[in-house]
Amino acid sequence: MRYEFKGKVTRWQANPKFFLVAMPKRYFKEINELAETVRRGWGSVRVSAWVGSTGWQTSIFPSDDCFELPLKASVRKAENIEEGDTVFVELELVDF
Repeated sequence: MRYEFKGKVTRWQANPKFFLVAMPKRYFKEINELAETVRRGWGSVRVSAWVGSTGWQTSIFPSDDCFELPLKASVRKAENIEEGDTVFVELELVDF
């Protein structure tokens, strides 16, 4: 499954060193059902993600009826992303 969306870059409240982009809530139920048998720690789901021309492997994590995508420092640097920016994300679920 592949998803495309725009989202605002925020810092994780529990640890402000981490930057996240929340997926739209409309995808939560579908991904939750699809990933039921492939979840990893903390309910995470493995994905391939792209922002601009930068791609990487990571996991999305459930939070408040949505999934959140962590943005690596190398991705933020390569794409000149800062807190508060809106980014276009392409994301593909892995292990399906």
